[in-house]
Amino acid sequence: MLNIVLVEPEIPNNTGNIGRLCVGTESRLHLIHPFGFVINDKNLKRSGLDYWVHLDVTEYENVDEWMEVIPDLSRVFLMSSHAEKSYLETDFQDGDWLVFGKESVGLSKDVLDRFENHLTIPMSKLIRSFNIANSVAFVVGEAKRQINLKK
Repeated sequence: MLNIVLVEPEIPNNTGNIGRLCVGTESRLHLIHPFGFVINDKNLKRSGLDYWVHLDVTEYENVDEWMEVIPDLSRVFLMSSHAEKSYLETDFQDGDWLVFGKESVGLSKDVLDRFENHLTIPMSKLIRSFNIANSVAFVVGEAKRQINLKK
């Protein structure tokens, strides 16, 4: 089971869509405070539809609290538009942690400095970044493809 981590998510619709993706791909969602919305926000539930009740989700007060539950830091992959290595060049495994930053600025330098695995999603120079829900879908899709090939 993949672990999808959203650090300080700001937009409820994105989090709702990612929650729905997690239910559909049998992935766990980890949400790190502070949020830019309340967890019972109607937009969050609208995006997650009626799937939210099936979501395996855990909330953490901060990054330090979340890091306490990670059994192997080498299996944590942080997504950053500044990384040099593509997620398409990575060998994913069941149980990996895929970490995404807040919509407005991505992951902070402090969070990036705590882990060695930084990945990017290749994209045209015409855009700054992809929508976070799309980014999560790209990476989860590739990771699930690889994991299923190993079964």
